[in-house]
Amino acid sequence: MDMRKDEKLLVSKIENGTVIDHINSGRALVVLKILNIKGNEGYRIAIVMNVPSTTMGKKDIVKLEDYYPNSEDLEKISLISPNATINIIKDYEVIKKYKVEIPNKIKGTLKCNNPTCITRKSNEPITSSFTLLSKDKIKLQCDYCGSILTEDDVIKELIGESQ
Repeated sequence: MDMRKDEKLLVSKIENGTVIDHINSGRALVVLKILNIKGNEGYRIAIVMNVPSTTMGKKDIVKLEDYYPNSEDLEKISLISPNATINIIKDYEVIKKYKVEIPNKIKGTLKCNNPTCITRKSNEPITSSFTLLSKDKIKLQCDYCGSILTEDDVIKELIGESQ
């Protein structure tokens, strides 16, 4: 792909809100889905997908005016795009910038993919818990039954396409 030095990304700035940058290429729509943003909430949203990135090759960017993710949102984003950065914008300026972090323990965010796991039983008062095995290609292990969740399993679970 021909990369010109004078190429610029032309997406308007937002006055107040959040810019989620360095999203894995092709995952911007997944980010919106896990944040439960459908487009009819009234937020002004800019989605840029598959743009050149010096560190990632290609990346996605999501800009959300007047939207601020909570800690659960950030955990979910980290699970589908561990290199994502969050920029909090106020009066068109970045007032806070940080990288998402995948916790070593993920509690209650995901369901185990093993249908016989105790965490899947409705009569058991147990919250799911997973240990992070790999950050590069996300891999989690259920703390109760030992089942492994791959990156694809995690995405399906987060967007509601699991069993």
